[in-house]
Amino acid sequence: MIKITKLEAENIKRVKAVKIEPIQSGLTIVGGRNNQGKTSILDALAWGLGGNRYRPSQAEREGSVVPPYLHIVLSNGLIVERKGKNSDLKVTDPNGQKGGQQLLDSFVEELAIDLPKFMNATNKEKANILLRIIGVGDKLHALEVQEKESFNRRHAIGQIADQKAKFAKEQPYFPDAPKEPISASELIQQQQGILARNGENQRKRQRLSQYQTLYANQGQEVERLKAMLTDAEAKYAQTGVDLEDAQKDSLQLHDESTAELEANIQHLDEINRKVRANLDKDKAETDASDYRQQYDTLTTEINGIRAQKTELLENANLPLEGLSVEDGELIYKGQRWGNMSGSDQLKVSTAIVRKLKPDCGFILLDKLEQMDMDTLNEFGAWLEQEGLQAIATRVSTGEECSLIIEDGYVAGQEGVTLQQPPGEIDPGPTWESSSTANWKAGEF
Repeated sequence: MIKITKLEAENIKRVKAVKIEPIQSGLTIVGGRNNQGKTSILDALAWGLGGNRYRPSQAEREGSVVPPYLHIVLSNGLIVERKGKNSDLKVTDPNGQKGGQQLLDSFVEELAIDLPKFMNATNKEKANILLRIIGVGDKLHALEVQEKESFNRRHAIGQIADQKAKFAKEQPYFPDAPKEPISASELIQQQQGILARNGENQRKRQRLSQYQTLYANQGQEVERLKAMLTDAEAKYAQTGVDLEDAQKDSLQLHDESTAELEANIQHLDEINRKVRANLDKDKAETDASDYRQQYDTLTTEINGIRAQKTELLENANLPLEGLSVEDGELIYKGQRWGNMSGSDQLKVSTAIVRKLKPDCGFILLDKLEQMDMDTLNEFGAWLEQEGLQAIATRVSTGEECSLIIEDGYVAGQEGVTLQQPPGEIDPGPTWESSSTANWKAGEF
């Protein structure tokens, strides 16, 4: 990984003249009071490495008659310079060959020199950056779309199932009502059939009465007409047979009552109302059961999609252990971005930036004064563990600071001049410091 080895800057924004050697693995904190030039150092590095899009709006220090000067040495031997009236860029590789911004862009990650751009992005934008660099963004997006569609269908079906169940519960039920609605015409037909059968029975009864009368008359005729006995007896015998048949038929007759049908006809609307209520209740219960089955099927489908998402992310080459994406947001150690500690947010941001361009071994951070000492120490230890370099500013003059900026100079370098007028050679004084940054003026 390529890191920043040395920095010389003069007359850039609030910087008058500074020489810095940041530590190679860990956190270099540039401290000092407000308006002393701390942020100007980071701006100088961003301008030198990121190109003219990072050029400060007023690059030249106010009141200076000498143009800005910038000299950066990288761990791969590259030397980056900006000097002269136009602050033209010059990039020289270890072999003495010149290069330009394109060479720097090949390994300098934009977010490394503008980390707040990532940290201030929306949760969705952060997650999309991570998904893009691990190569699963499109697949995860397709799964999330599929999951959302299934979830919406399940939600709609669940609402319908609840409505059906509620409707079924509110419906009255009449156990004595028939299963199907009754037709008035059918009842009338049944009544007419019974009346027809009863009429036939009446005719049979009248027939019986006729035969009884005839038998009695003929008996009298037998007494009166002895002369015609043979003929009369034959007729009488036959009539006796007919009488016997009629008697047998009469014993088997049974009149059917139409009272129930008449009552049903009178209460037809009420009966049918009960039948329809029962049918509605049965259908609502059946519908509710069917929708619940669909709901359960979609739940299984959603769980399967979520399992695919989990497997996809677990098998991806994530830049930090414990880092993942859930519902379109970054998750680290089970916490979403807003619930992460400041140290964890910095770890996640730095790890993702490193993954974007693995050769870029440094990041620039401004305004770390909001972090307490425990957070700083934790983040610094993680940087050392990962072999990463961070150069940061903090409004402080405490022991946590690697160097202190005062009035545009590194404390102890006051008055140093980096650029020399033409024709003059001045190696300048040399200072030594035991600060964590190990800056050494005059040895660049």
